[in-house]
Amino acid sequence: MRVVLDPNSLVSAILDVLAVNSPIINAPPLPAPVSADPGDDKFLAAALASGVRLIVSGDKHLLKVSGWQAIEVMTPREFVNEHLAGADS
Repeated sequence: MRVVLDPNSLVSAILDVLAVNSPIINAPPLPAPVSADPGDDKFLAAALASGVRLIVSGDKHLLKVSGWQAIEVMTPREFVNEHLAGADS
């Protein structure tokens, strides 16, 4: 039996799993700006401090710094296509 969730339910379910299973990281600020938008550097700092190698974001400034410190930034669509496409087959 295949269960199909509507997109809103699927997003809600994913966020619930993340909220329960994700650690909170107290990342120090980066020593120098990386992104053209200084507000985005906190995401890079958190990824660096936690050892995360992938950020999923549609933010144009983050996407431009993909590869910095081996941290890849990809859009949600790219993530689905690369990591989830065909997962149910």
